[in-house]
Formats: sequence, structure tokens, C-alpha cells
Amino acid sequence: MTSILSATSLVKRFGDLTAVADVSFEIDQGETFGLLGPNGAGKTTAISMIAGLLEPDGGSVHVDGRAITTRSPAGKGAIGLVPQDLAIYPDLTAAENLKFFGRLYGMAGGDLAMRIDEVLEVIGLSDRKDDLVKEYSGGMKRRLNIGIGLLHRPRLLILDEPTVGVDPQSRNAILESVEHLSAEGMAVLYTTHYMEEAERLCDRVAIIDEGEIQAEGTRRELVQLVGEKDRVTIEGSGALGGAAEAVRAIQGVSKASATDHTLDILADDASSILPQLLTCVTSSGGTISGVEVVEPNLEAVFLHLTGKALRD
Repeated sequence: MTSILSATSLVKRFGDLTAVADVSFEIDQGETFGLLGPNGAGKTTAISMIAGLLEPDGGSVHVDGRAITTRSPAGKGAIGLVPQDLAIYPDLTAAENLKFFGRLYGMAGGDLAMRIDEVLEVIGLSDRKDDLVKEYSGGMKRRLNIGIGLLHRPRLLILDEPTVGVDPQSRNAILESVEHLSAEGMAVLYTTHYMEEAERLCDRVAIIDEGEIQAEGTRRELVQLVGEKDRVTIEGSGALGGAAEAVRAIQGVSKASATDHTLDILADDASSILPQLLTCVTSSGGTISGVEVVEPNLEAVFLHLTGKALRD
């Protein structure tokens, strides 16, 4: 994998307050990286330094091999920044907004016209491109905001809380667009207050609190870091007591207990050993009528690491 973003030992102070303290992470090509933290955790400050809007007091940022600072306009061409606040003109149409910002990016002629059509397709606004933006719903405005960030084909797309305050349909359209961009090879830095979005979109996640990265990794790695287990519930009949004893011998199973009609199992990675579990139950004389697998989510990890809920 090729590293598109490398943030190394970033530090930012405001007087006596250290807003960001020694934050480091990388994002590879085609990877969606989630930065999760409550309000005041340092997310916006970190993003501002990465985008070259705020000079760090320590550390460095490189995007697509180029150093990024407040004084490096050339390197910023590889970044598409989609801020939390809308940056669009309501008295222009979607197509006119995209044309205006495209010209700011130095695009023109046939290339700009073709790219506007491509972006409108990605954000699902092709059929409303000639309508004034002030007539759009909140979700449509959010999607146009993302389209402006995509227009110049950035290597890194930064999305800061892109679904705040939008309707469920627009929210799903935004998430589908992000999935598409990642599949096409774009590196995405995604901040959100919605844990289910991080679960759905992000290949890796960094949990930031009080200006420091508390943990980083895939969902599975973070879950294992705090000792959370998958829970498997097998409903059935027959010799479930004997099945529980046999299941305990399977590598990765930490606990198995049975009642008359239920077998409860705790395991490190249930999906990888589920066929083995089911075979073990039936070969021990049990009959299976239902199976449920519940994997611990990032909300539990976040609460464990920070002592607070994400939206606090």
C-alpha cells in the first residue's frame, strides 16, 4: 500500500492549553481512516493542521509525498477539504457552484465540464444540477459540499462530520459515495459522531481524546485491545451440556455454558470459528434451531478508553 497521508508527532498549543499532543497516523491509498472523539478532543485542530490551515507547533504533515504547511499552496492541491460548515453559494445552481470552484482550482474548458458531470453523478445530483442551491434540502447541500471537495481529483479527501443534521436518505447517499471513492483508490480521512458510520466505512480508526490518540487499529484490533469478546447464542435441544464442554476445548473460546434450550459462548473471533462451533454441537448430540452472533462495537471500546460516550 502507498501512504498518501503521513501525520507525524503533531502538536498544537493555544496558550496553556495543549489541543493536540504528539498525534501521529498514516492513511494509505484506497483506505478510509476514521478519527473519532467527543467535542473538544482535538479533531478539528488536527484536521486544520493536516489541511495546511493551521501551523503546528511541532511535528509534520506530508500528503502524497509533499510537506504541508500554511505556506505550501502547491502541496494543498492534493487535498480535498469538506468542512463541517457549508461552503456553497445558495443563489447559484449546483453546476454553477462546481464551475466557480473548478475555476479556482485552475480547471477550465472540456476537462472542467466533464469533471462537473462526473462529480454530479457521484453525489447523486445530476437531475437537480440546474436548480438553485437555496431550494435544496439540507442533505442535498451536504452532498454538493462534498462534490466541491472532489472536483479537482484530490489524493486525500478530508470529511469533517459530513452527515450532521441530514435526513436518513441523504445520509445513506453520502455514505455510499464515500464507499465508492474508497473503492476507486482515494484516501479518506473521516470524522464523525456516529459510531455506526465508522463501523460501516472505516478500515482503521483512531480514538482521540484530550488531544491524544488513545488507540488505533481495525475494529477487531481495538475490540481485542480492551478485552471485549464476541457472544454466540445457539438455541436448540438435546445434549447441550455435553456440547458446552466440547466447545470449551476449541481454541479462541473463553467461555461456554448451557441451559435446557440455549448454549452461550464467548469467543475472540466468532466468525472464524462458527462452522467449527456448529459442527461441535451437532456431533455432541445437540440439535440447533437458531444461531445469533453479537460482535462488540466501537461504542463499547470508546467508552472503555475514554470513560465517556462519543457524543459527550
